[in-house]
Amino acid sequence: MNTVPSNTSEAFVIGPDPEDARLTAEVHGIDHNGDAVTTSVSVERPLTLFLNSQEIVTMMTIGDYPDYLAVGYLRNQNMLRDDDEITAIDYDEEINTIVVRTAKDTNFEDKLKKKTLTSGCAQGTVFGDVMEQFDTVKLAADAKVHTAALYPLLKAINTAPSLYLKAGAIHGCVLCAHDRPLVYMEDVGRHNAVDKIAGWMFLEGMSGHDKIFYTTGRLTSEMVIKTVQMGIPILVSRSGFTAWGVDLARKAGLILIGRARGARFVALSGEDRIVFDAQETDKADSAATDKVRKGATS
Repeated sequence: MNTVPSNTSEAFVIGPDPEDARLTAEVHGIDHNGDAVTTSVSVERPLTLFLNSQEIVTMMTIGDYPDYLAVGYLRNQNMLRDDDEITAIDYDEEINTIVVRTAKDTNFEDKLKKKTLTSGCAQGTVFGDVMEQFDTVKLAADAKVHTAALYPLLKAINTAPSLYLKAGAIHGCVLCAHDRPLVYMEDVGRHNAVDKIAGWMFLEGMSGHDKIFYTTGRLTSEMVIKTVQMGIPILVSRSGFTAWGVDLARKAGLILIGRARGARFVALSGEDRIVFDAQETDKADSAATDKVRKGATS
């Protein structure tokens, strides 16, 4: 496992590995003055996913944690249920293919015909009946956000070594417990990053009822749907909202916090469950560390 220190004495269960040579490439060019420069850029490569003998999709990804990405994608498209048994996950790096095998036979030909493009980067997809699970999920009604915990959490995420800080052009998603990041995944599309976390949760048997989900991406309908499907009652982002994302969050009882930068944020769903207990020093510390991310390559 990759571990990086957080702002506490504990470490991430899984954290970004910006020194992994597979994830970036050095590219030569010039800057605004015409001077020669060499810069790191994020890579992307195809990954074709099969569920048993059926080809499902080809995704563009940075290539780390293909097993979590594959399982999470299937989970978030309602192709893997809670009671499904995965018997094997076979990954072939040479041909960029991964096969998830289950004990029960599957056939999703009709579902594959009903897919809808979403606003996710790199063409995320939501299938026609994905809302069937969304409407049945019951989120923890007693979940609360304490600003005394939120600000240290944002600090830990913003200052952690990451591919974003090294090369940019990347999205990050973080599964958190109170003020501590647990699993931090990155990818060229935010839907890939969230699917990796969903896959990790499924394979580890991890419940989302007492967790917080953080994303660098926009709070769209897709992001809200996937967070609710994982049973996570709190969603936080650096970015802004879409109207449908807000509507769905309110329908599901999801605490939705956006534009969370430094000591500032906006909440558009679940506002009554935010506890404002942070000290001024917590706010100042969070605001100062946010400059680390602001100064990174975008």
